[in-house]
Amino acid sequence: MKPVSPARSPAAARAARAAGNATGALGAPDLDWAPPAVGTGATTPLWLVGLFGVMLYWATMYLDRNGGGFNPLVFNQGELLADLEARVPRSEADALLAQGRRVYNVYCSACHQPNGRGTPNQFPPVAGSDWVLTEGPNRIIRIVLNGMQGPITVNGNQYNNVMLPWRDQLSDEDIAAVVTFIRGNAEWGNNAGPATPAQVKAIRDATASRSTSWTAQELLGIPVKD
Repeated sequence: MKPVSPARSPAAARAARAAGNATGALGAPDLDWAPPAVGTGATTPLWLVGLFGVMLYWATMYLDRNGGGFNPLVFNQGELLADLEARVPRSEADALLAQGRRVYNVYCSACHQPNGRGTPNQFPPVAGSDWVLTEGPNRIIRIVLNGMQGPITVNGNQYNNVMLPWRDQLSDEDIAAVVTFIRGNAEWGNNAGPATPAQVKAIRDATASRSTSWTAQELLGIPVKD
């Protein structure tokens, strides 16, 4: 009588089938069998890479043409149109004042304060300053270009500190703008005349060989206007 094989569980049956697949139909090792190689999946089509490159180039050019240099005058999300129009310069004088305000906020306000009143016993005011409200801007242009150090009397008060030179950081237009903004800032009560890029360039060229900061004594010997 042929012996009857005992019943196997489903798990045992699956294991046996797996072993049979690995060893071959006759129970001997299958020499041609090998595990799948790693990294043999599908590759990205070259046309898709090229399409992505073209789209990236188009997006860059679009932002360059229409992004407004990310200037806040162009667009701020959620801003009212009236607020935007109030900031847009309506004349060359307004544009110069707007530029001067930006330069002042970046380079000057930390010491002279956003309200122009300076820091008591440290940095003199530019609001209502007798050094600012002179007939011409010759001295203050020199101060912005080469800086200033040592004792100075402003509106009867003594100060003794150092102002950094901005000759290498600011253009003629920037210096003219910030000097114009300071001298003519009605919010501070200042009402002196503007400075021009041509005036700044002339003084920059005339003092090109100077590498030291000005002192109050030196500046007092220079006419306030040409």
